[in-house]
Amino acid sequence: MPITQSRSVTAARRLENVRYAIRDLACVADEVIAQGHKVLPLNVGDPLNFDFQTPPHIIEAAYKAMRDGKNGYAPSPGIPEALEAIRGEAARKGITTVRDVFVTSGVSETVDLCISALVNPGEDILTPKPDYPLYSAVLCKLGIALNAYDLNEEDAWQPELADIERRLTPRSRAIVLINPNNPTGSLCSREMLERIADLARRHNLVVFSDEIYDKLILDCDSQGNDTPHIAFAAVAPDVPCITFGGMSKNYLVPGWRIGWGIVSGDAAAIKPYIEGIHRLLRARLCANHPEQYAIKPALEGPQDHLIEVRRKLRSRRDLTQKWCESTPRLSCVAPRGAFYAFPKIDTPESDELFVKELIRQKHVMVVHGSGFGQKPGTQHFRIVFLPDEKTLTSAYAGIAEFIRERYGT
Repeated sequence: MPITQSRSVTAARRLENVRYAIRDLACVADEVIAQGHKVLPLNVGDPLNFDFQTPPHIIEAAYKAMRDGKNGYAPSPGIPEALEAIRGEAARKGITTVRDVFVTSGVSETVDLCISALVNPGEDILTPKPDYPLYSAVLCKLGIALNAYDLNEEDAWQPELADIERRLTPRSRAIVLINPNNPTGSLCSREMLERIADLARRHNLVVFSDEIYDKLILDCDSQGNDTPHIAFAAVAPDVPCITFGGMSKNYLVPGWRIGWGIVSGDAAAIKPYIEGIHRLLRARLCANHPEQYAIKPALEGPQDHLIEVRRKLRSRRDLTQKWCESTPRLSCVAPRGAFYAFPKIDTPESDELFVKELIRQKHVMVVHGSGFGQKPGTQHFRIVFLPDEKTLTSAYAGIAEFIRERYGT
């Protein structure tokens, strides 16, 4: 008789704290769907789930590449046409000290590669709280302790510099900025970027500037003109910085998984780190090949779709903000970029229980604030305001009714 293994195969202990709140709620939604109900997903930031469409010329570029046989391996850093276009994009963003660019399988891989290439056991990086859960997941995977600094809700979710200073140690290697921020929709002011740059200089920190939503700025000036995004690397050309960007949000192709990193700063200081990143790029072979041929047409071609995308998002942001302001137990800092709102809710129970019961009773799916991190004693939830106004109005009526029935006014 063959010998069978009797001991269970356990996962690595370092994964115990890996959570991804945005998708971890799916099991609750599956229960509700199994009962015959339709769940409205306000939890995942995928514009293509709603009334947004990929620009046709971008699809045609990828399709043509497939037809032309561009279906084998690509160069590990990315194809030359894409790298050239990304350098052009960096110049348009005002980044003048570009030392390297590379293409990845979505910004998720950019984050993973850049952290893995930088941080040794016992070292740390500072991440914002609240933040996009990918960062804590990657750190947990690598066995690196979390070191999260607060964003100040009373100051439009700007980084809390005093808290950053308190958390810095001699073994801190980098600081993460998410600008525009997911989940709050906040933007860093130029003054804040300059102050963080000064802090990075004094403490020899690399800055990871996640700017994946940089073309989805919802602010306008007094004449109705779009407010431009301010890139960290444009403000601090000398500071070692990796600017994260990609096609998913701005060009409405999240499923293509095309992201990139733009490395800038003092050339001599950052050279060994670039070499480390390229070792990892080679080890994983390459990013999706045919889709890379859409990067140049996307960045250098027509940008007309963004006008309509921003128009829709501003209208839906305004609807969301008015609802938050008029609903008992809610308050919200107005989002200025991306397509998320992060209302604070006054409840006697956890925000995780709140969102789970909301799914079960009203079939509306939002994400609990604790899944992104938040100050102790506060409760929040994240809304994705991508659906059309009619759908949002219906969803918000359901949430308001749930709050009234469960907690009163």
